[in-house]
Amino acid sequence: MKIVNQNGLLVRSGPGLPGHLDAAQVYAVWFEKNSGNGPDAISRADLAETGLQFSDTVLTPAIIIETSAGSDGEPHIRSRLAGVTGSSFVAVNPPADYLIRDGTWYPLPPGTIGEYEVLLDAVGASGSDLTLSQYFDLLAQATGFRIDDRASPMLAASALAKQLASLPVPGLVGSPYPYQQVGIAWLRFLVRHGVGCILADEMGLGKTLQVIGVFAAEIAARRRPNLVVCPATLLENWRRELNRFAPALHVLVHAGSRRTGSIPVLAGVDVVVTSFETLAGDISIFMQVPWNVVAADEAQNLRNPEARRTLRVKQLTRRVTLAVTGTPFENRLRDLWSITDLVLPGNLGSVRDFERAHPDTEAGALDVEPLVSAIMLRRRVSEVAQDLPERIDIPVPLLLDQLSIDAYEKIRAEAARRYPQNPNLAAIVQLRLFCAHPWAAGQLKQITDPAACSPKLERCLEIVEEISQAGSKVLIFTSFNDVADLLESAISSRLRIPAAKINGDVPPADRQGIVDAFSSVQGPAMLVLNPKAAGTGLNITAANHVIHYNLEWNPAVEDQASARAYRRGQTLPVTVHRMFYAGTVEEVIDERVQRKRALAGHAVVGSAGDEEGLADIVRALQRNPCAT
Repeated sequence: MKIVNQNGLLVRSGPGLPGHLDAAQVYAVWFEKNSGNGPDAISRADLAETGLQFSDTVLTPAIIIETSAGSDGEPHIRSRLAGVTGSSFVAVNPPADYLIRDGTWYPLPPGTIGEYEVLLDAVGASGSDLTLSQYFDLLAQATGFRIDDRASPMLAASALAKQLASLPVPGLVGSPYPYQQVGIAWLRFLVRHGVGCILADEMGLGKTLQVIGVFAAEIAARRRPNLVVCPATLLENWRRELNRFAPALHVLVHAGSRRTGSIPVLAGVDVVVTSFETLAGDISIFMQVPWNVVAADEAQNLRNPEARRTLRVKQLTRRVTLAVTGTPFENRLRDLWSITDLVLPGNLGSVRDFERAHPDTEAGALDVEPLVSAIMLRRRVSEVAQDLPERIDIPVPLLLDQLSIDAYEKIRAEAARRYPQNPNLAAIVQLRLFCAHPWAAGQLKQITDPAACSPKLERCLEIVEEISQAGSKVLIFTSFNDVADLLESAISSRLRIPAAKINGDVPPADRQGIVDAFSSVQGPAMLVLNPKAAGTGLNITAANHVIHYNLEWNPAVEDQASARAYRRGQTLPVTVHRMFYAGTVEEVIDERVQRKRALAGHAVVGSAGDEEGLADIVRALQRNPCAT
């Protein structure tokens, strides 16, 4: 009898003899001195002739996961059974349940091969090849094995996204920037494989467009319905962006009086858009719809795993979940656990085990990073600045809530009654004041929380919070001093960032000193400015975000204000957020500004006194938010 070592597998060399030896046979002969009977029996002498040393140290079973890139850039993932010797992971040559390393034979625990096969079957793998979804399932379920994940560097979102082919998206209108094409390709790849993920690009990089690219691709593949869940302040923005970038999609906004109680209606459209609050209230309906892709925008709102809105989103029947947030975690690593558990349940274990293993320290954050690197894509403005224009304009359309609509309509109706033939500029000012904040127009003062009666202030707080989380500075322009005071107070108290203001009450000689103090702050800060008092002459390049809280009739006034940050000396693209209420005087102002820019570039135009200005004023008084 001759026993030979063929690539780590001990086999009998004689013709017609049984094939490979298993660990139990070798162990019985060598350590228990049980040679057996018959012509195919082996002896200690047969094993000794192999020249191997035999160890009775039972190895820790392990799995090696490797990957290689295909011609299309997509990863091919493969698992191999292994054992751990010292600090090394050594692959087993199937069907052996032992390994040979440096001339020594080591056994694996009895039943290891069977347990490995059961594991592969549990994750749905066919053989050793794994899909991306099976890869994550194996990582979560391989509790009895040590894992040597050699695939993770290639599967990290930052690396994989650059390898995938950026193919055109059917039905997507426009030309995404190169980094957005990379993001869409990465999102499409994960969604196609049924893997949830986190799109955590910094504000201003077009996360909404990238998600719409996924929806367009999914609808082209006949997969629907899809769902967007977001803060109520973003409903109108999602409706407009979907109509702009994917106009062929059938979109339903499920909110307020437009809510439907029909499951077939929800299931029959391409994309449903709803708010976190509405979803929680109508969860019995939403749970009965088999959703394809659920996108949770501003997903930092789901950072508390015990909150009602978080639990409700997790109750949805869904194929894939996308979390969209510029701030994946704020103060605690638990925030990141909650969002990760939403998109890939179980990937980070239980919240208690996670918190024990990963304290809220810098070291804890470093330990967590590789655990989420494959499912979180985060690009910063500074990293893709070469792809961006020097100035990014972001419209922020908003809807008045029903209480605000009633108050707005009261002002508008009174103006129409008192001045049926002659549009009144005073009424326009009152409507603009109301849109800036109801309190400024003497309305809704029974509501003591300034954000509770103003969707615009609520959204402004959300935007400034994300800007401050990124460590950036922001300029906010409003032409109303009372509103400036309100913004300074609300933002500084709620977000705990340095805040100051410049308006007509601040002597010109003192203004540069306020700017210098703002610029010297290390980290986030906010400066509230009146566009006429601070719209010229000041250089405030420490800020790379500008918010126009209320729009101006004259586009030159707005552009001069934006130029405080967008000027020579600025090293980053400037993101300009333009806030306005749909169906109100503010939308008429926005339409006028855009029309004037299209016709005359940035020429100075008047706000009243010509026929066109008069027509705009008439339109402003006729615009009805109830019709939006």
